[in-house]
Amino acid sequence: MQIKKFLAPTLKEATEQMKLELGGEAIILGTRVIEGDRRFNTKKMFEITAGIDKNTGKKSGLSDQVNKLQTKTSLEIELEKLHKKVYSEKEAAKKENAQKFVLEKSSEPVKLLSTEIKELSDLLIQHEVQKNIVSELISQLQNYDGMIDDSKIESYLLSGIASLIPTKEFNVKKNKTTKVALIGPTGVGKTTCIAKLAIISKIIHKLKVGLISIDTYRLGAIDQLRIFSEISDIEMAVAYEPDDMPKLIKKFKDKDLVFIDTIGRSQRNLDNLSNIKAYLDQAEIDDTVLVLSATTSTKTLFDVAQKFKVIDYSSVIFTKTDEAVSYGNILNLVYNNNVPVMFLTNGQVIPDDIISVNSELIANLILTGKLY
Repeated sequence: MQIKKFLAPTLKEATEQMKLELGGEAIILGTRVIEGDRRFNTKKMFEITAGIDKNTGKKSGLSDQVNKLQTKTSLEIELEKLHKKVYSEKEAAKKENAQKFVLEKSSEPVKLLSTEIKELSDLLIQHEVQKNIVSELISQLQNYDGMIDDSKIESYLLSGIASLIPTKEFNVKKNKTTKVALIGPTGVGKTTCIAKLAIISKIIHKLKVGLISIDTYRLGAIDQLRIFSEISDIEMAVAYEPDDMPKLIKKFKDKDLVFIDTIGRSQRNLDNLSNIKAYLDQAEIDDTVLVLSATTSTKTLFDVAQKFKVIDYSSVIFTKTDEAVSYGNILNLVYNNNVPVMFLTNGQVIPDDIISVNSELIANLILTGKLY
């Protein structure tokens, strides 16, 4: 047997490398996660050990096949044909009598599933993960069929889900003013997110923090942020026009971190989104984060994420995870839009109810439906 290892940033990519080099007949012998180390600027990687029987692997070339055929007698050739016919009939009979657990309505070809894999695929569908993503994950599990016991299948599935979820750390350097804007639809909790991040940055990370609000439209929005700034002793300013932004940024030049609280707008009103962009362009923002509610349907999340691209965000925060009944929509969004998750929030308490995430935490949330 030929054995080879494949290393890639995701389990999916490693599997694709294996199939490309060894073909569809390759057998996965084992997987492992190689954790990254920030000290050496290395990232987490997934390693697959795969093998293939040399007799069923890649052929040695057309000329070799011709030479082999030429050395065979006509009797040997006829026996081979008979063997293949009998073998194929036996395989067909086996499939006909096998347990008929299938992934329903999948865009992939129908495949027989074990009871454990069928239950997990049903669970993902129940948690509102899109069927094409479920098909991809189940296809990965089927590569391990017969090689691992049922008690380990869930761990392999969690690893597969995690490989599809990018995340991003919130990094701020001292002695350089970093300007961060939170954008998103109305009612998702942008102001509360800013309050949590501002307190954590000030108290835990010992950063000098400033707040700028451009939300002069919503009744009471400025008062809400001003009360918070007074209680937390964090300096705040208000920009009434885009042209106000440069002088306010200059005013906060001694700060390590400046948060900009934007107006909540419907993704359907592109003029309002362009107005927000005008403010942020004047401020020369370093990082823009899209804030979304975990209670929102996948279809609406897709629409919001697409329309808000005019403001060029680089990551997302999912709020109200304590109110959501399932979390497949998180996977659907980040997988299809290739956008990393920075935080989850799970309540209104400042600053406690915010969670710094990693791929494994979100994968567990999606599969189990539980925050802890």
